[in-house]
Amino acid sequence: MTFDWTEWRDWEVPVALMNLIVVVAAVVLALAAHALALAIGRRIAARTPDSVDDAVVELSARPLRWVAVAVALAAARRFLDLSEWSNDLWQFATGFIVPGLIGWLLITVVRVYVRAVELRYDIGVSDNLRARRRRTRAAILGRVVVIGIGVLTVALMLLSIPSIRSVGITLMASAGLAGLAVGAAAQPALKNLIAGIQLAFTEPIRIDDVLIIENEWGRVEEIRLTYVVIALWDERRLVVPVSRFLEMPFQNWTRNTSQLLGSAFFWLDPTADIPRLRARYEELVRANPRWDGRSFVLQVTDTKPDAIEVRVLATARDAGTAFDLRCDLREAMLAFIRDEMPEALPRRRLLAVDAPAGTADA
Repeated sequence: MTFDWTEWRDWEVPVALMNLIVVVAAVVLALAAHALALAIGRRIAARTPDSVDDAVVELSARPLRWVAVAVALAAARRFLDLSEWSNDLWQFATGFIVPGLIGWLLITVVRVYVRAVELRYDIGVSDNLRARRRRTRAAILGRVVVIGIGVLTVALMLLSIPSIRSVGITLMASAGLAGLAVGAAAQPALKNLIAGIQLAFTEPIRIDDVLIIENEWGRVEEIRLTYVVIALWDERRLVVPVSRFLEMPFQNWTRNTSQLLGSAFFWLDPTADIPRLRARYEELVRANPRWDGRSFVLQVTDTKPDAIEVRVLATARDAGTAFDLRCDLREAMLAFIRDEMPEALPRRRLLAVDAPAGTADA
């Protein structure tokens, strides 16, 4: 049996098969380009001592693969023979998927950068001012960028719908009034949002700052765009609007440095031997491991008819250590006064007055 080539000479490739070949070729080319770009990125990242770029390359590999495939399919549409409804559906899907994947990629890169900053700058060390500053700014600006990318991604996805695009043009004239109405309704939220952005640059507080706010002592645990979470000393959490830190006063114990000066007060008898107390206090401070070696002092800061106020000061490396140091010194001084100098405790004096003549016979 002989094969007749004339029967195949006029055969045409089906449209569906041709479309499938174009789609498969576009996907293969996209995956090949992605693999090549990923290999180059890994090689470049391996040459740098920093591990941040390695994390960026690895975590962005998956979203970047889908972005490459989506862009390749979007570019392949012009080579496809599609019906009108298929072409509209393809265009509609492309307008939704491509911006979404690009937004996913950008958000992943931003989150990797924020996480890298958290790992690089450790706030567990004693002198952590620079680390707290970097982590606070990265956390706030990272959330701002993520929200901005999300809004822009949704806007690009909605613009791919012709009906929404035309409605947007029609409503452009009334957008001013609508914006005023929405702005008035969302004024507290917008106020805190703007305050959160301002907080990232002015830095009145930072992550792990020690604050006194609302008569509560605590550490800044988390800074969001609209609120701040304060971890209180008894494991409660105080949630404070961001605008509160820009409008009302509060105490920041670690604004410039983590080192603090702790104080304690005693009310003693005016006849107390202050030099002896000062010598004993020096012994206690120097023997306490919580003292950071900078300074200490014992002073008489106030006087009253039946007592004097004695203040002791000592420095520590951070707020928590300063609190414990104050407690140690207060307990040790009270024990010394009780055991060695009981005459220094406050006493109430009564003035004896002679009785008038003749009252004894009454």
